[in-house]
Amino acid sequence: MLRALVLLLLLANGGYYAWSQGLLRDWGLAPHEQAEPQRLANEIHPELLRVLPQPGTQPASPAAVSGQPAPTAPAAPAAPATAPGTPAQSTPEAAAASAPQGECLQAGIFDAAQADVLRRAASALPEGSWRLEPATLPGRWMVYMGRFSDPDQLAKKRAELRALSIPYDRPNGTLEPGLSLGRFSTEEAAQRGLATLAAKGVRSARVVQERVDMPGFMLRLPEADARLRAQAEDLRAALAGKALRPCS
Repeated sequence: MLRALVLLLLLANGGYYAWSQGLLRDWGLAPHEQAEPQRLANEIHPELLRVLPQPGTQPASPAAVSGQPAPTAPAAPAAPATAPGTPAQSTPEAAAASAPQGECLQAGIFDAAQADVLRRAASALPEGSWRLEPATLPGRWMVYMGRFSDPDQLAKKRAELRALSIPYDRPNGTLEPGLSLGRFSTEEAAQRGLATLAAKGVRSARVVQERVDMPGFMLRLPEADARLRAQAEDLRAALAGKALRPCS
């Protein structure tokens, strides 16, 4: 029984092989062959395929679907160039930046009498271009010889100082008749000056305070441009020998 079944399967396989290969076509047994034009006609046309957009997305433009480049928007017209020789419009900030900047200048310190003279002279300057600010006129110390009892004693001391090649000048009115051998801003500096003179042979000199600290004034020009500096030249006489310098 099993042998008959195996034989039957072999015959069936051989018959199918002969049929699929067209070996039985002469007996009218052969698979149906599809012609090439008919097969091509039944194919799906790829050019008719459309890709559906996902939900919530914008549909593609026809140009994107067809593969053709999308038309570009016309370029915006360029801004007209500034004509040669025509100055560009400037903003207030640019004008302020290009304006010449003034420099702060000051002079002093002046005592009350000097400040009164300077105030009258500075009134000719533009309003708001200057001010007198309070300041402290520091005390001053002097290496001093005197007071001498008579003019002969004063003349003798002058001759001695000239022989030692030591310069001198007159003190202020309250210390006349006498001789000033040097003025200093501090007492310590005056003491050092006295020691230096003593090493040169000076005797009978001492350190005195010529002036105590007193209120004074400082002239300040906050924004002195070239024009204001030229006008300030007229203050030279009222500055009492003090020069304008950059503010500290």
